[in-house]
Amino acid sequence: MNVLVVNCGSSSLKFQLINSETEAVAAKGLCERIGLDGRLVYQPAGGEKEITEAPMPTHTEAIKMVLDALVNPKTGVLKSLDEVEAIGHRVLHGGSKITQSVIINDEVISVIDECCDLGPLHNPANLMGIRACMELMPGKPNVAVFDTAFHQTMPPKAYRYAIPTKYYEKYAVRKYGFHGTSHSFVSKETIKYLGLDKDNSKVIVCHLGNGASISAVENGKCVDTSMGLTPLEGLIMGTRSGDLDPAVLEFVCKKENIDVKEMVRILNKESGVMALSNGLSSDFRDLEEAMDNGNEAAALAIDAFCYRVAKYVGSYVAAMNGVDAIAFTGGIGENADVVRAKVLSYLGYLGIKMDPEMNKKRGENFVLSTEDSKVKVAVIPTNEELAICRETVELVTAAK
Repeated sequence: MNVLVVNCGSSSLKFQLINSETEAVAAKGLCERIGLDGRLVYQPAGGEKEITEAPMPTHTEAIKMVLDALVNPKTGVLKSLDEVEAIGHRVLHGGSKITQSVIINDEVISVIDECCDLGPLHNPANLMGIRACMELMPGKPNVAVFDTAFHQTMPPKAYRYAIPTKYYEKYAVRKYGFHGTSHSFVSKETIKYLGLDKDNSKVIVCHLGNGASISAVENGKCVDTSMGLTPLEGLIMGTRSGDLDPAVLEFVCKKENIDVKEMVRILNKESGVMALSNGLSSDFRDLEEAMDNGNEAAALAIDAFCYRVAKYVGSYVAAMNGVDAIAFTGGIGENADVVRAKVLSYLGYLGIKMDPEMNKKRGENFVLSTEDSKVKVAVIPTNEELAICRETVELVTAAK
């Protein structure tokens, strides 16, 4: 089955065409500057990147350009669009009403729309992509794979905030968690790769990138995660603050004479390791280079990031009363051996022993703990597009 995987942002659209039987990517690309002048970057498997500048007033025009590229006689990978059998969409927020991936119908569209106030930057764009695909490929099944769905198995003690109940009942204010597609994929791959029993396992997934989150997965189900109502809660990230005293907002707003909206923007866009490094960078490659050259602010940013990760891992060990395996994934988790080493240096009490030579590897599944380590530690590269493809095929096949 050929599955088109679509991930729409407010002014962008990422896509991959995946053959579900071989799980090979036939083509991939990106539409940028939607609503402005428009730019398509398209790359068939084994081929060169092609860049096309053309107006993209809406996501409909962007999707149409993608479809035209896929069937282009010269560099396309399909003879006709009939070869696309299903479309899988990454959708940010399904609230508490949708707890798993679903085939899209009017009811699902209504729920995604209802959740726009919970995901104001993403849900409206996700809807645009869904509607564009439905318009241009009528009759093809569309599947929504939600960032929040994997975390909906959390118990109330994990997802409820200690604020008046009326805010939960009236506005659904609670922890939802994000990066769910990645956490689902990596937790499953970790269990499979390490030969664990899915129904009797305790896994902690550290998805570390510019956006970062951790999940506790017991017997294949999420029981807690670090992000909250929004992706701002939890770990220190590239430009996000993560956890902090809520009173900081009021204090700084008064001192700087700014409103809450501006303060939240600062916490999302001007904080995290970017702030701790005195504005040097949010990219860990830059921070590591600066740290190696004696930059104390860069060293602080990395140390604080790793310390927060280790604290969350420790808390999830307590939440599950143990842990069998810890998996690192995401751009930082997969590639930054310095970060992995620093995080694991806090976890010796768990009987974790790291192999320094193995820790230097990257770009593939590997175990970086020693054979006598009481907890297995692995790097498992995430593949959210493949996860969306798999979910799509499973639902579409079952519906036939």
